[in-house]
Amino acid sequence: RLRLHDGKLIKDRRYHLRTYPNCFVAKELTDWLIDHKEAPDRQTGIRLMQKLMDHYIIHHVCDEHSDYKDAKLLYRFRKDDGTFPLSKDVKVFMRGQSLYEKLVSVEGSILKVREENSVKYQRAFLGCELVEWLVQEGEAESRREAVELGRALLEHGIIQHVSNRHHFFDSDVLYQFWINFRRRRRLTELLSENPSRALAESPDSPFCLRKLNPDPGNTSFLSVQPNKEIKIVSAVRRSSITSLAGNSNPYFGVTPTLVFPPVAECNPKSVLKRPVTNEELLSPGAPYIKKMLTIVGDAVGWGFVVRGGRPCHIQAVDPGGPAAAAGMKVCQFVLSVNGMYVLHLDYQTISSLIMTGPRTLVMEVMEAIE
Repeated sequence: RLRLHDGKLIKDRRYHLRTYPNCFVAKELTDWLIDHKEAPDRQTGIRLMQKLMDHYIIHHVCDEHSDYKDAKLLYRFRKDDGTFPLSKDVKVFMRGQSLYEKLVSVEGSILKVREENSVKYQRAFLGCELVEWLVQEGEAESRREAVELGRALLEHGIIQHVSNRHHFFDSDVLYQFWINFRRRRRLTELLSENPSRALAESPDSPFCLRKLNPDPGNTSFLSVQPNKEIKIVSAVRRSSITSLAGNSNPYFGVTPTLVFPPVAECNPKSVLKRPVTNEELLSPGAPYIKKMLTIVGDAVGWGFVVRGGRPCHIQAVDPGGPAAAAGMKVCQFVLSVNGMYVLHLDYQTISSLIMTGPRTLVMEVMEAIE
């Protein structure tokens, strides 16, 4: 919306002797989506705008059309005419976004690298510091009102206790913003809300071995070598070892040109030197550091394998994939996926969360301190 205002696509327009403020022409907007790489073609652009209509974000200026038509019709963002439905959830989200932007832009911000139980957390803050800051900045009239705001932010998943054990308190308990408001979100993420396939078809995590060349005599796992030939697979999205190794798969546009060993087991020996429990990970003084990873999936997936359970760990990482670029490493433990605490889950459930979630994956992991 803001980009369209800056580009003058949203402006007052006159039609049949009547002026319609702050509106855009559907056909012009579809052209803009393609020109600015927000949509690959007109059909996708129409689907994206229909999604915005379905979510009451845009509408026809006279509400004469319930669907988005790629024509010389006038539409408007509901936020520009005061008809956007501000539910409690939306209000809390917008308040959280406003506070986050204010906190990250000021000098001497309370958002700092902090440590708790020998684990370091980025952009963390104490509950009492946030309460004091809210009162000082006029965001709350009293400490009690500030605590109520903090609790609302936590209950709506905008902030959280660093180990997800406490509600919000006016004390020296450590919290973090859970949502990265500054991540560039792309409209096409709206079209990936529904799961592409059932977990039963592929119990493995979303991982595509794009560089396949098994070591001689090793039939237990497909190795990933960055210096080997890259095989091209058409129309693959969020694949796994199991789906690639099958003889038939409806998600392949053509028969894949991949060579596999006679036997390729999907449950190789764990890369962990020894089993690790949740209690050990979270115990005071444990030699682990907490990291937040934002992984933007490419055309074939995210590029990693998760295994085990309670806790799960990273079994393999494609050196040339998005996960490796985001800082993921073998032997890291999975703490949360897209805001959901997962230490108590097995790898099949975590794989389902990943495959049915958005293309941009936000994960918290625990990594051993070397």
